[in-house]
Amino acid sequence: MVIVDATVWIDYLREGSSVESHWLDRELLKQRIGLVDIILCEVLQGIQNEKAAERVRRELCKFEVWSSGGTALAVAAARNYRLLRARGHTVRKTIDCIIATLCIERGHALLHRDRDFDPFEKVLGLQVVDPTGAA
Repeated sequence: MVIVDATVWIDYLREGSSVESHWLDRELLKQRIGLVDIILCEVLQGIQNEKAAERVRRELCKFEVWSSGGTALAVAAARNYRLLRARGHTVRKTIDCIIATLCIERGHALLHRDRDFDPFEKVLGLQVVDPTGAA
């Protein structure tokens, strides 16, 4: 499964021209796509119109939505944060630690546009989709 981060969903919904949003548009019906509940929250927070927010919620909830809750994931995300910080990488957002840890633990790939995920890929083995198709 490919978990799509809010950075990509927001660009996609705004009909952006990033390589990640193009990948999502191209692969939407070919890949198993999902998101984490906190990604859903991030996307919906940015929509000012209630009617539009409800439409986007319905569309995004057609995909698998994974729960970010739970003590075990919280403890693992904090451990990953400390491990990365000890190696010189400070992740700026707790949400990113939770998303990356969920992907690592459940074996999901992540499609994103956020440099905070880079140390999770380099140090902890987070699977990241390369939207350019490069090896």
